[in-house]
Amino acid sequence: MKEKKEEKSQPFRERVLQASQLPRDVVMGLPVLYVLGQSELHLENYRGILEYTEEMVRILIKGGQIKVTGQRLQVVYYTNDEMKISGQIKAIEYHR
Repeated sequence: MKEKKEEKSQPFRERVLQASQLPRDVVMGLPVLYVLGQSELHLENYRGILEYTEEMVRILIKGGQIKVTGQRLQVVYYTNDEMKISGQIKAIEYHR
C-alpha cells in the first residue's frame, strides 16, 4: 500500500524516466551543457536565442533562460537542438 502512495507522489515524467531507462535530459527536456575551460560552451536542448552580442548570449530553455557573459562571444553554430558558443566565457547563469 505504501509503495502505491510513493509512486503516485512522483511526477509522471519521473515515473516514465524510471520505467523507460532513457536518459534524464531526453525525458525531462533539460538542457545539457558541456564547457571546455573558459573558451567553449556546447548546449543541447535549448528553445531559442533571445539576445546575442559579443558580451552576452541569452538562451531560452525549458523553465527559464541561460545567460552567458564574457568577451568576444560568438555563436559558432546552432541547429534545432544544439549550439556552440566560443570566446572568453566569464559566467554562465540560470534564470527562471
